[in-house]
Amino acid sequence: MAQINRRTVNDVTILALTGEITIGVGDVALRNAVQDALQSGATNILIDFANVTAIDSSGIGELVSSYTRATNRGGKLKLVNLSPKIHDILAITQLITVFEVYDDEDEAVKSFA
Repeated sequence: MAQINRRTVNDVTILALTGEITIGVGDVALRNAVQDALQSGATNILIDFANVTAIDSSGIGELVSSYTRATNRGGKLKLVNLSPKIHDILAITQLITVFEVYDDEDEAVKSFA
């Protein structure tokens, strides 16, 4: 079961994910959290993967969809605290070239300025 904690630092909405971002549960939670953030006017979204234990192809697909939705609305979506495994998945799928990825939350938040 995925949980998502939403908070704001400066004008950046941070979605801190916990658990598995997998088909039927985590992917839906991610979609809803990003959709809610966008509908409430957020344009700078940072997804924190520090507590994500697993991601599957559905989770990756939802990440891409969320990125596209944010970009189409003139927003930005970036990632922080990827585990080596998730980083490898994004590298293999070449999505690492699509997303801006950071190791440090402060650095990531500053990158939106």
